[in-house]
Amino acid sequence: MTQDGRRLRGLRSREAILERAVALASVEGLDGLSLGRLAAATGTSKSGFFAHWRDKEQLQLDALDWATRQWADQVVAPAMAAPAGVRRLFALHEARLRFYGEGVLPGGCFFFTVQAEFDDRPGLVRDRVARAMCEWQEFIRRQVAQAVAQGELAESVDAAQLAYEIDALGEMVVVHSRLHDGPVALVHARRAVLQRLRALCPDPTLLPED
Repeated sequence: MTQDGRRLRGLRSREAILERAVALASVEGLDGLSLGRLAAATGTSKSGFFAHWRDKEQLQLDALDWATRQWADQVVAPAMAAPAGVRRLFALHEARLRFYGEGVLPGGCFFFTVQAEFDDRPGLVRDRVARAMCEWQEFIRRQVAQAVAQGELAESVDAAQLAYEIDALGEMVVVHSRLHDGPVALVHARRAVLQRLRALCPDPTLLPED
């Protein structure tokens, strides 16, 4: 029982550190993570910290995994509650905008920051970032393809192209919310995707008017 309690405390400590690491990395990037700083920020002793991670690269990889789970829980899962097809596709975009609008991460988007940081730096971290981004694009593409298969988007729709457009409009919010008017960027990104989907949907009443 004591051993189980110790293991549970260790797991909670690890999760708290990763949560803090992802929040910091959304602003400063993964290279900005300092093991000592994270230990201090989470009230973890350095010896306890090094019990979880042998080096900085492993911490970066685990932070990527944690951020992926966070995205799945807070963006993907809510959208999956919507009916399959064009409504789920739009719900996915709205869930992403809500994630940004609610300021879940101080930098807006962990993945936006780290893909710019590692795009030209070969190694395990870059490979993991690239895989996460490819999986996200493919997930959107599958939602588009399903909407086409159900007759809720025109047969002529190029699923990969539309997925790219939707993702790009979501990503633009991160840029504009940091440099311009965040609330306006959210409105524009929502309206742009909504209008695009309504124009391609044989039954636009499936989607909100505005």
